[in-house]
Amino acid sequence: MQKRILVVDDDSMNLHRTKKILEKIYEVLLADSGQKALDILSYEKVDLILLDIAMPGMNGLETFERLKDQGNEAPVIFLTASGDEDDVLSAIRLGAVNYLKKPFYPQDLLQRIAKELDKK
Repeated sequence: MQKRILVVDDDSMNLHRTKKILEKIYEVLLADSGQKALDILSYEKVDLILLDIAMPGMNGLETFERLKDQGNEAPVIFLTASGDEDDVLSAIRLGAVNYLKKPFYPQDLLQRIAKELDKK
């Protein structure tokens, strides 16, 4: 059975690009906001979440905290265009398993995902 990945990013171009990279190997669900991600995860199970840090409204860190409050245990890899190390450190402190700076190389994304899913 294919592993399921939820990609959360407010930029439709990033969502489309990431889906193209992943869809040959994984089942991909998309959310363009933190709230949509929470809604999807209320009725869908996923194996891993790719979560953008900088989003309007509910940012990725707040979304991650809410996911944890709801008991979601899927590993989270943060995606960030930000060069702000505080964001990345906050994400890791909250329990993120990894992060990747945007723009990223497709093989880097696939390697990080495979590494996390192999742990399961």
